[in-house]
Amino acid sequence: MTETHMTIREMCDAFEVTPRTLRFYESKELLFPLRQGNRRLFTKSDRARLKLIMRGKRFGFSLEDIRQLLDLYDPNQSNLPQMQRTYELAQERLDDLLARQKELAEVIHDLKTQLKWGGEMIASVQQTAAE
Repeated sequence: MTETHMTIREMCDAFEVTPRTLRFYESKELLFPLRQGNRRLFTKSDRARLKLIMRGKRFGFSLEDIRQLLDLYDPNQSNLPQMQRTYELAQERLDDLLARQKELAEVIHDLKTQLKWGGEMIASVQQTAAE
């Protein structure tokens, strides 16, 4: 690895991803490694983009959302449009996760109630069988 470039193996090791993942992100126009023959060399910009891709995936953003956010980046500007859109998507995602959390809490409560009932039924049948 040079100070400014990383090979595909170095990227895989650094970000704990597979070569297939990197090639997939490249095919989706999320990463733009330099080419030297068959070798891919990833720049500092690619590394920054991969960090953002990984964070976006962790938060549940679609690859298309991530691509659009990355495309809004303009190093010569304040990046306000990128920040605003990221904030909007993050707020939407948080709202969705909170709704799912509430739904999961209800499902867990219902399942616990059913398990309690089931346990009581099993105990009743076992007691009847023992008599």
